[in-house]
Amino acid sequence: MEAIDLVKINFNPQQLKLLNVCLAFLMFGVALDISRKDFLYVLKAWPSIVAGLVSQLILLPVLTLILIYIFHPPVSVAVGMVLVSVCPGGNVSNFMVHLAKGNAALSVTLTSIVTLGAVFLTPVGFYFWTSFTYGEQYLNQELSVSPTDILVTVFTLIVIPLLIGMGFNRYLAELSKKIRKPVKLFSILIFITFVIVAIFANLQNIVDHVSKIILIVIVHNGAALIMGYFFARLFRRSKYDARAISIETGIQNSGLALIIIFNFYDGLGGMALITACWGIWHLITGGLLSAYWSQNPTQSSPNM
Repeated sequence: MEAIDLVKINFNPQQLKLLNVCLAFLMFGVALDISRKDFLYVLKAWPSIVAGLVSQLILLPVLTLILIYIFHPPVSVAVGMVLVSVCPGGNVSNFMVHLAKGNAALSVTLTSIVTLGAVFLTPVGFYFWTSFTYGEQYLNQELSVSPTDILVTVFTLIVIPLLIGMGFNRYLAELSKKIRKPVKLFSILIFITFVIVAIFANLQNIVDHVSKIILIVIVHNGAALIMGYFFARLFRRSKYDARAISIETGIQNSGLALIIIFNFYDGLGGMALITACWGIWHLITGGLLSAYWSQNPTQSSPNM
């Protein structure tokens, strides 16, 4: 066992529950700017859904394999990279797309589809893509994702806050206008708090081992964001949709990956560390990219 595999990540399931409550609030804030016509637009623009699914489910794992063969990291780190790549998009991605003035309805649709499909896609994808690496020994684990947990996640973090927010937007329009700005500001504050807490909770591990994996995390995450955007543009999708596809590809549900690692791999340090660092870094890059795009609105809109 390599030294990096002895690392123990500070991961508290109770903190995850609190995080989920905060994510639900972020989703409520996003929904205040979404209406039924936005989803009707998404259904008409179904090629954007296809492009988003291909980018996340196929291109991201392929990119991951390429980077594994370039960097040739420790086995547990390589397997952790694959696990991150086959997890659904992170729930905070919807907030980031909204902040980036991208297609939030498309983002919500992609997150919901891939999260619901994670019951099948995450275990199968992990076994399939790991078979192309040098981490075959990790395939002996009986990996599974609870359908009940997935359904609860989708309804509590996405569907319910979405319906409440859209309900405010439609039936309490005046109140919705009044609270939209303070909700957005509070959402940004929550988001920044995520980053700070995540860094300080694992500060010593980051200091001790960051040099071994930081370049991998930066390149992996950055390449995913860039690939998602330009693949969408190559697929002749608008910039409005491409922003959503980029963020959905580059923001992964590292929380789910950590749960799997702690349940099935005893918190194996290499896997856990690459996942935790990805989880922190993608908040930083996603936040910066969203902030940049928010200052540069696209000409595309749901009505075009």
